[in-house]
Amino acid sequence: MTATRRDEQVRTARRLGWSTCDWRALGTSAQLVVTDSAAMPAARAAVEQVLADVDLAASRFRADSELSLLNASAGSWVGVSPLLARALRVALDAASWTGGLVDPTVGEALVRLGYDRTFAEVAPGAGALRVVATAAPGWRGVELDTDGLRARVPTGTRLDLGATAKALASDLAAAAAADATRSGGVLVNLGGDIAVAGDPPPEGWPVAIEDVTDPSLPAGEATHVIAIREGGLATSSTRARRWRRGGAELHHLLDPRSGMPASGPWRTVSVVASTCVLANTASTAAVILGDEAPGWLRERGFHARLIGTRGSCVYINDWPQESTR
Repeated sequence: MTATRRDEQVRTARRLGWSTCDWRALGTSAQLVVTDSAAMPAARAAVEQVLADVDLAASRFRADSELSLLNASAGSWVGVSPLLARALRVALDAASWTGGLVDPTVGEALVRLGYDRTFAEVAPGAGALRVVATAAPGWRGVELDTDGLRARVPTGTRLDLGATAKALASDLAAAAAADATRSGGVLVNLGGDIAVAGDPPPEGWPVAIEDVTDPSLPAGEATHVIAIREGGLATSSTRARRWRRGGAELHHLLDPRSGMPASGPWRTVSVVASTCVLANTASTAAVILGDEAPGWLRERGFHARLIGTRGSCVYINDWPQESTR
């Protein structure tokens, strides 16, 4: 879920004397930037360990992950690690806080729509779509015993933590990298879910965000740069992770109320917040909420930028009205 230009950020990092590296993880792009180049080896090792742990705990696409074993044991209590318990708690809290707009029980709907493997392996177009829209079972049926480290998923329910686990991984990875380096600042970007930690650069972390606000412009012509000093930034977009089934254009941001891809007026929503998890939860909820999203974000004090399906741009609260570069 990203509109963030990694190539632009790499050029900026190099110009400022920082160190940056990129690789693939959690089915998406991973980027690490550190202001102290000597700290890169320790920072990357810390980030890679966090991502490996999150993948084993919360991946829907690994048969040996804790989440897959929990889904396979629906109806029964299953022991979970502290990390999966935390990821489940974050997902359930996000569902509660958004009134069910961001709901981890959309897993079965994603599978029915064809998103049943890592996105790189999902065929861009195959077969007819024969799906009856059905609301997600609902997060309230999921039971989590944090003290006892166990969880139970109702029979017929499949969890997908994609809406929150990647953002949580960004927060955890940035914190781990900062602890490992103990000097300078770090930025972790997982497919547009960005978290920063440590001492920020004097003028903040420059983050380049791309979206074609003018349909007449080719991709890459509309790049905006903002600066963040703490917390996180997340971008949710209906333009990412798209595929076709029988002539139907689908994307991964499902409305739990229908079990189908959100069809509101926003194609991209970016939010800055105190954590990447909070930013991601708000941006995802805004896409699903539709027309009410600007008021919802404004009332909750979020700074956000919403791009309409026709390219119109709405700024919420103190999001900087940046210049196109």
